[in-house]
Amino acid sequence: MLGTAAPTRALPRQHVDIFGFVRRLDWILVVAVGALVAYGLWAVAGITRHDVPGDEDYYVVRQAIAAGLGFAGFVAAVAIDPDRYRRAQAWLFGVTIVLMLLVYPLADTTRGSKRWIELGPFQFQPSEFGKLLFVLALAGFLADRARRLGDLRVVAQAVGLALIPIALVFKQPDLGTALVYAAALGACLFVAGIRWSHLAVLLSLAALLLSSVVWFLPAAGIEVLEPYQTARLTGFTNPDADPAGATYNVNQSITAVGSGGVNGRGVGGATQTRLDYLPEHATDFVFASLAEQRGFVGAALLLGLYLLVVWRGLRIITLSRDAFGAIVAGGIVIAFLFQVFVNVGMTMGIAPVTGIPLPFVTVGGSSMVVNLTAIGVLQAIHARGNLRRRGR
Repeated sequence: MLGTAAPTRALPRQHVDIFGFVRRLDWILVVAVGALVAYGLWAVAGITRHDVPGDEDYYVVRQAIAAGLGFAGFVAAVAIDPDRYRRAQAWLFGVTIVLMLLVYPLADTTRGSKRWIELGPFQFQPSEFGKLLFVLALAGFLADRARRLGDLRVVAQAVGLALIPIALVFKQPDLGTALVYAAALGACLFVAGIRWSHLAVLLSLAALLLSSVVWFLPAAGIEVLEPYQTARLTGFTNPDADPAGATYNVNQSITAVGSGGVNGRGVGGATQTRLDYLPEHATDFVFASLAEQRGFVGAALLLGLYLLVVWRGLRIITLSRDAFGAIVAGGIVIAFLFQVFVNVGMTMGIAPVTGIPLPFVTVGGSSMVVNLTAIGVLQAIHARGNLRRRGR
């Protein structure tokens, strides 16, 4: 009949649900992380251009493959209801411990540490995957005991469980990653709502433990750290003590950061990176190489993207539908922030060298995959938190 609109076909219910779910994602966080990954790949392409003669794209291709795997982990994590992790907390904790133990029989010793397991042409670092599993398992434990967190015994139980994977990572030895686990533990306890007095006691004990490991026990003839770890930590307090030895890397890193100026020296002019004066310029000191090549502007852009990710992550804590989601988000975001702060800080001499990777930039497949998967977990918490608030 003329003048009558043709009837429209309703979309299937599952399509409507999927579209609605996708709209509830934090798209500002998605764009920020996508920009970080793209920026990191561009930075790695310049930083590693002269590292492999005849194949200037060697590292950036491997990093891109890791980003692809990480995106698959992101999608899978978004699709999984976080409550499933809470119910599987015991299994997650068990898998975390198994991953930490695998390096001892399977990993080769590289630069004094047993951290990486060879999987064909790639390296798998269990402690990186353990970061996320650790937070999920610990958050489940705390959320199930939310009403009893005023009891110091419950807090002690949580800390005792957390110390198992922390000690296993420390023993590899990997002090930097162990500190990331400790930062995640502190964040989870804080977001869970333990008493301030209990938190103060734990912080005091942590400070005493760190002082004992670095100063008191070695003074008594008991060496806990490896010699190179001790040299790094003590060299941090006196960077000019051994400029050709223990503090060489830091001094070269500071030189690289300063020489970048405002706009950077470019790939060809960045001699600290191109001529290998700066060791580990694609891993531990990748920020220094970026600052040398791209200058203050390039470094500030990267830090701005990190700040955007942290802001959106902290926002998710307040939007979570339950305590478990809030604790998980807190653990992920603070661990992420801790890694950025320490890695950037150590390149400028304001933090000790601990080998912590710079998220989404440091060359390393395990770090890239885990960080993208962790962002997927944050998105899953955000989307379902929106669903609860809308009363659907």
